[in-house]
Amino acid sequence: MHQTGERGAPVDKPRTRLVSWQDPAISVEAVRSLSGLDFVSKIMRGELPSPPTFELLGFRLFQVEFGLVAGELDPAEFHYNPAGVVHGGIVCTVLDSVMGLAVLSRLPLGSGFTTLEVKVNFVRAISDKTGPLLATGKVVHPGSRIATAEARLLDPTGKLYAHGSATCMILSK
Repeated sequence: MHQTGERGAPVDKPRTRLVSWQDPAISVEAVRSLSGLDFVSKIMRGELPSPPTFELLGFRLFQVEFGLVAGELDPAEFHYNPAGVVHGGIVCTVLDSVMGLAVLSRLPLGSGFTTLEVKVNFVRAISDKTGPLLATGKVVHPGSRIATAEARLLDPTGKLYAHGSATCMILSK
């Protein structure tokens, strides 16, 4: 029998999740001495720390090429919104990450970027029963001041769950 709270709603024992990460200053310092492709590749290979956000979400990169970045997310209960499905902000964060890193992978030493705009289309609900999802971001327009990218979130069979686009401003020294 479940315990009930003051309004009669069932009360469950709290779930916990321990998250650890490395000092992000390590990567901030490293990006100053590497091309974007080398920097993102080192994160993927574990030679530089993953962004704390990746550790929090349980997101990991598995492919880095010039202008293309892919990673994997295992949807879990801790990603849920109040409706019991993965929160759209999680999906947006994952797609923004692969699009931004795809843009960064094209940049030379001494350049960076910031996202100016991101748009995400949610195609179907995601739950912990969905299984692993693959996020792929690729550069569409590699401008000298403005770059655009697109991303897709698919299951291993190729079923689309979300897609998006981003506009990034290129920052130089």
